[in-house]
Amino acid sequence: MSVGTLYVIATPLGNLGDLSERAAKVLREVPLVAAEDTRRTKILLQHIGAHPRVLSFHAHSPEARLQDLLRILGEGTDVALLTDAGTPTVSDPGSTLVQRARDAGAGVVSVPGPSAVVAALSISGMPADRYTFLGFPPRKGSSRRRLLGHVASSPWTVVLFESARRLVQLLDDLVAVCGPDRVGAVARELTKVHEELKAGTLSDLGVYYREHPPRGEVTVVVAGCGSDTPRQETDEEAVRERAQTLLAGGMSRRDVADQLADEFPVSRRQAYRLVTRL
Repeated sequence: MSVGTLYVIATPLGNLGDLSERAAKVLREVPLVAAEDTRRTKILLQHIGAHPRVLSFHAHSPEARLQDLLRILGEGTDVALLTDAGTPTVSDPGSTLVQRARDAGAGVVSVPGPSAVVAALSISGMPADRYTFLGFPPRKGSSRRRLLGHVASSPWTVVLFESARRLVQLLDDLVAVCGPDRVGAVARELTKVHEELKAGTLSDLGVYYREHPPRGEVTVVVAGCGSDTPRQETDEEAVRERAQTLLAGGMSRRDVADQLADEFPVSRRQAYRLVTRL
């Protein structure tokens, strides 16, 4: 018996007209869809007249559901993987299924289409020949500080996802690490009725969204730090000053060393030595 094929299908961010003809054809033909949100997926399927069986599969699905899908593929049944909106596995669940399906000998086929990352970049006015996508930032702690350090020191445009209710806090934190004059853009509700793009300094964006609380899906684009290539030489005085600032803010020496290693071309061991000398 031949093994089935897993189709990784990009779906509209909001406007159902953005579903490709190929994606619609596959969805009409596959017997089973693994969906992050079954309700939203059923609306899409009804729109195109497709009637596959739909199973829930999301970030919190038990191992048993993953095993069910692998078994179904192993029996020769094709499966389509769909997320809420956009491309599966891009800050969405599904990468484990893709890897395990490939390991089991199943075919894995991309049916590309909408992506909030590319859509936001295309209208941001910032360079997109090179960019860094960092997904949803951690909500707190050293992991959040490290990620924000990457944003601050990146020579290339950076794209982030964030929930509407945490957008203002993210903009405030970006101002703290990037400076108030770094250029940014916030793309909201892409392809939907209330689509909005606001561009300006990070400080101005923070003021605007504090006065106009956002709703819906949010993508944040931040301009690079202005260098064409990453910094190769270490400015020891700059590292020392940054370490002192972080220590004054209450971070532990170990966390400060981690942050310095992320922001500057120094090893964690070198950074920790510097911190312990302060």
